[in-house]
Amino acid sequence: MTVSKFIMTPELAETREKLCGIPGHLAFKQSLVEQFEGSWTLSTCPACRWQALYNTPKDQDAHLQAVLEVAAERLNEDLIATGITPRFRKCSLSSYVTGDDKAKQRALSICRKYADKFDEHRDAGRALMLMGEIGTGKTHLACAILQCIVRHDGSTGLIVTAESITQAVTDSFRSNSGPSKTDLINELASVDLLVIDEVGMHTAKPGKDFTPGLLHEVIDRRYQLIKPTILVSNQKPEDLHSFIGPRAADRLRENGGLLAPFTWKSARSGGSV
Repeated sequence: MTVSKFIMTPELAETREKLCGIPGHLAFKQSLVEQFEGSWTLSTCPACRWQALYNTPKDQDAHLQAVLEVAAERLNEDLIATGITPRFRKCSLSSYVTGDDKAKQRALSICRKYADKFDEHRDAGRALMLMGEIGTGKTHLACAILQCIVRHDGSTGLIVTAESITQAVTDSFRSNSGPSKTDLINELASVDLLVIDEVGMHTAKPGKDFTPGLLHEVIDRRYQLIKPTILVSNQKPEDLHSFIGPRAADRLRENGGLLAPFTWKSARSGGSV
């Protein structure tokens, strides 16, 4: 893919020319590299890395350390690529507080089982809908699922809001140099798991609201490719068709699509997640 509007890469800071001090190794651009958990790590000499990976016996510490570093860098890149914002990067399934609330326990159980058996849901293209009141932890659990499938399954994932999809396509109509609508939909279809957050939160404009049709295109594209989608909304399940179109709503329910209802009071007004 030549264009990326939604999929993020680690930020780089304080890039400078650096010599590692080993004879024969050229100067390299050393940067501070953003880490998913919030810290920054200095990049290392690529010649030293190559030497450790390919010219050092596999039973030596230098080789093993280089392998671990490469794996950690790839995981960091995959986690940042999800688009999970710093506010939600510490969210996990285990940090979601349910207490004795049976409804919360049920929602968490549905999300945990979806993450634990993601290989089955991925192969079936099975969707999951997190629907209910605002402030009940839907985005927390959606981000927790994304982290789980990236960390443990090696899958790729992405979270975007419905509004950001609409805005990106609107911007594409105004620019001849940026990604096209087709590019954007293809990017949203490229990941193993897509989370569309805040569905139904946008302000519709009479006669000009193309968000439902656009979300239908994204969901249908993933449906055709047998790729699962998680939809997060504070709307009622029976009203979902008004915000993504009736056919897309059917797509999400097809093939055993799952629903996790969030029926309790918002944590922002006294509840707890």
